[in-house]
Amino acid sequence: MPRLSATTFPSFGKRLKRQRAALGLKQEALAVALGVSQTTVSRWESGAQVPEHEMQQRALRELGASRADDAAIKRLIEGADFAVHLVDEASHECLAYSKTRARDWNVSMRSLIGVSLWQFATEEIQQAEAELDGKGWWDDIAPVPQRLITSGAIYPELRISPGGMIWERMYLADGRPVRLTTGF
Repeated sequence: MPRLSATTFPSFGKRLKRQRAALGLKQEALAVALGVSQTTVSRWESGAQVPEHEMQQRALRELGASRADDAAIKRLIEGADFAVHLVDEASHECLAYSKTRARDWNVSMRSLIGVSLWQFATEEIQQAEAELDGKGWWDDIAPVPQRLITSGAIYPELRISPGGMIWERMYLADGRPVRLTTGF
């Protein structure tokens, strides 16, 4: 299966807008930080223009710089008795995962923190992600949880077991949308 490290995210503009708005940041402020015009940020958010992968990463890093340390949520996830992990909604950066998920992935408890899991997405996960826009995921504050079944995959960094998962949106203390992914 091809790695996704240099591809664009589906619905990037809506991801960017949701993330920026959650932080209370104006388009102009983001534009200044990225060295682009406010019109460019507006075009990205509307989907009229899609930036290159590197610019997407810069924009998401800029919005992630003010992340609060939601230690209680991380402790709950890390202590869960089932396979669960938490990722940044826009970048898929791994924020926390349970010991059960670590065993399933065949990784240590800290090895994937801060790593974008998007590069490991199976075809089913990629497809489900692409379908979120049509389900109102990026427009709704509290979208309907999504259920999907994925095949397995093996990468040098981790192993994905086949099975089901539920995606649910949560918000961190700073208003940042995150995705809770629970296996079933």
